Amino acid sequence: MLYTLYTREIKLTFKRYVISLAMRASIGVFIRRSKKMYSAEYISEWFLARNRQDIINGSDESISNLKLQKLLYYAQGCVLALTGKPLFGDEIQAWTHGPVVPNIYRKYKENGSCGINYDGCFDYKKIDKATESILEEVYEEFGQFSAWKLRNMTHEEKPWQETAKNGVISTDSIKKYFEENYLEN
Repeated sequence: MLYTLYTREIKLTFKRYVISLAMRASIGVFIRRSKKMYSAEYISEWFLARNRQDIINGSDESISNLKLQKLLYYAQGCVLALTGKPLFGDEIQAWTHGPVVPNIYRKYKENGSCGINYDGCFDYKKIDKATESILEEVYEEFGQFSAWKLRNMTHEEKPWQETAKNGVISTDSIKKYFEENYLEN
C-alpha cells in the first residue's frame, strides 16, 4: 500500500520515502555550508525530545530503544541520500533485529522493550534548520510505525540484508540504497 503526503518542503511516498530533487539541492547546499556532523547521541536526544513533546500533547507514547535504533537508521539514510554526507559518524551494525547504533543501544538497553523516559534539556539551537527539517520528516513519517513494523521494514532493505550479522553497515550501502529507493528522480 502506498501513501503520499505533500509537505511544504518534502514529498513523501510510503511504503517508500521519496524526496524531491529540488529539496535535495537546497538542503544539500545548506548542510554542505555548515559542514556539521552530529553524534548519534545528539540525534537520538533530538528524537526523544521531539517524542516528549508529543507525549505532553497526548498524541504519542514513549519511543523504545528498538524504535529509536530504526529512526537513527532512517535519518542517516535520508541525510546521506540528500546531501552525500553522513548525519553522524557512529557506525550502524546489522544486528538480529535490524540496524543498530551500538553505543546508543547500550545507553538505553536498561529500558528493555519499554519506552525511554527522556527528561533532558535538549538544546535545539545546536542543530541547523535543514537537518531539523529532515529529522522532523523522518519522525513524522517513520515514527508513526511501531518498533516491530520498523524492524520488519529494515529487514526488507539491502543494507541490512547484505551485511554479515553484527557487521558494520557501510554508509556507502545506505547512501546507495536510499538514493535508489527513496529519492525521486
